[in-house]
Amino acid sequence: MTGFWTLFLKELLRFWKVSVQTVAAPVLSALLYLIIFGQALEGRLQVYEGVRYTSFLVPGLVMMSVLQNAFANSSSSLIQSKITGNIVFILLSPVSHLEFFGAYVLAAVIRGLLVGAGVLAVTVWFVELRLGAPLWAFAFALLGAALLGALGLIAGIVSEKIDQLAAFQNFVIMPLSFLSGVFYSIHSLPGFWQKLSHANPFFYMVDGFRYGFLGISDVPPYASLAVLGVSFLIVSLISLGLLKAGYKLRY
Repeated sequence: MTGFWTLFLKELLRFWKVSVQTVAAPVLSALLYLIIFGQALEGRLQVYEGVRYTSFLVPGLVMMSVLQNAFANSSSSLIQSKITGNIVFILLSPVSHLEFFGAYVLAAVIRGLLVGAGVLAVTVWFVELRLGAPLWAFAFALLGAALLGALGLIAGIVSEKIDQLAAFQNFVIMPLSFLSGVFYSIHSLPGFWQKLSHANPFFYMVDGFRYGFLGISDVPPYASLAVLGVSFLIVSLISLGLLKAGYKLRY
């Protein structure tokens, strides 16, 4: 396991060395979302009975930050290693594809959870928030970050340039994040868009994580966790298959 821990620590140090960019900046972005949407819609919109809009919004912002930063960590690290050519040193080392996968995904989870904790620590001063079911919240945050870390590996593997990775993030990750119910409940949408939202795996992550705070959700948390587990399994198998084959890694 020496190779695994070495690679894992390398990935931790990589994002921590630039923590202002990788941790502080996403926290500030989430705070700006809260200030703008909270000021605009607080008192004018009530999603659930007895729940203020800002209390509804904060768990969504926390989870969105977790997911986006977990994806960014693994994908950006891998594409940078490919572009600079130092990926060869990892491939030549006695690190199996399982250890490679585990180190990158675990580091992505750590960054995602760290950013999420930062967002929660900053925004909790502005809202009335309670943590009704902490185990549910932690389970969705952990599994969601792992899923996006594995998805980030796939994006980093198939991309050959920063532009391609940016396109993946801008046209896949960001739309799925914003259309996952972070800022609204899907019950406020027309029937067609409600059905379409149920096809978005990000919706189940946000909805399940919000249940850990409010005790209310649009979908039963067991169902959301099952969808999330199946999605993680599928994405992990694809990622492991690409790593084992050396797809676009061995030239």
